[in-house]
Amino acid sequence: MRVVLSVSIATIGVLGVLSPLQAEVTFTKDVAPILQKNCQVCHRPNTFAPMSLLTYDDARPWAKSIKQKVVAREMPPWYIDRNVGIRHFKNDVSLSDEEIATIVKWVDGGAPKGELAEMPPARKFENSDQWHFKPDLIVQLPKDQIVPANGADKWIDVLVDAGLTEDRYIKGVEIKAIKGFRAVHHASTSMKHDDDLDDGDNVQGTFLNEYALGKNADVFADGAGRLMKAGTKINFNLHLHAIGQDTPANVALALQFYPKGYVPHYLETTEKVGDPKDLDIPPNAEGVRFDGYNTLTKPARLLSFQPHMHNRGKASCMEAIYPGGHKVETLSCVSRYQFAWHIVYLYAEDEQPLLPAGTILHLSSWYDNSPGNKFNPDPDNLITYGQRTIDEMGGAWVSYYYLSDEEFKQQVEARKAKKVLAKAE
Repeated sequence: MRVVLSVSIATIGVLGVLSPLQAEVTFTKDVAPILQKNCQVCHRPNTFAPMSLLTYDDARPWAKSIKQKVVAREMPPWYIDRNVGIRHFKNDVSLSDEEIATIVKWVDGGAPKGELAEMPPARKFENSDQWHFKPDLIVQLPKDQIVPANGADKWIDVLVDAGLTEDRYIKGVEIKAIKGFRAVHHASTSMKHDDDLDDGDNVQGTFLNEYALGKNADVFADGAGRLMKAGTKINFNLHLHAIGQDTPANVALALQFYPKGYVPHYLETTEKVGDPKDLDIPPNAEGVRFDGYNTLTKPARLLSFQPHMHNRGKASCMEAIYPGGHKVETLSCVSRYQFAWHIVYLYAEDEQPLLPAGTILHLSSWYDNSPGNKFNPDPDNLITYGQRTIDEMGGAWVSYYYLSDEEFKQQVEARKAKKVLAKAE
């Protein structure tokens, strides 16, 4: 597989999007709507963002930095390669070329405020303790985990009884750090049941959901869900790190169920593709590549892609190798991987890959252990697989559900017909 390491610098050709005869670009009329739509969900008080961008007075001191970040497409965080594979996503927060040009012209014009009457109404946000759906069940750690002010990262597993007395199918799932979110590097949950056997590779149970910076709820498509058995226990796996002061940390899992008795037609699965345990990245090496493979045993519809590496991660690409190896298709490529952002790229409905049984998902991961990597804590070290941030990983979480042979055929034909109709129009 050839990875396209494109940067998509917006300055190339984008500044001509706005006519030089256009009226002055102002914060109230032109820039505030962009910030409301794409930036303020993070850039507001009491979140992890370094500054608020709610008002002109908030944003004005940061004008040049804002320009720099959006021109380089570092903000808003959206690192999927726009030139290869699937192009459209349900949760795309990236700016258009026109929006970037607007911000550039505003900054270059002195960042004027504009007329107050042209300022859009303030955007309303959910409180930090609210969920992205109405939970039917919330499970949290029975006691806070105290993270010392200083010290090495630590990983813990906490098993909590969910209190479920009957089998239910999950419609939505979300994890939140409800205390000390700055000390929670990430948290994942798995379902464990007394009937399940640990096989050495699944000691934490059946993966359910992960919390990390940049990730919100997983809400399954209508008719798709996951079974949660009565008596299920939730395994919380936490990665905690010191932030300079003693910090109590706690996380909670919210679940939304389908109505009692309802059985969804599709059982959605999230599994890790790749994740080679034999990583061996030499000191001061750049462009080191490792590969992983998973085979789809039945026809499947892919729903999302979420690569996961650490500070030396450079790029992560997934392709489909069709049965027989006669066709290979690039699906997604994060060509500028950023460890700080664990983004789930949700494929648009009409572009969710439909893959036949026997398709091999091939994940390629690239690493930069050179001094030129500004995130590299120590380029002189040999890097191997491990849980610590200074170690490395190389997998990607992929969500999908299996189809029957007849369903697969019908969905493929329906998509072809839709494309033909679109071309005719």
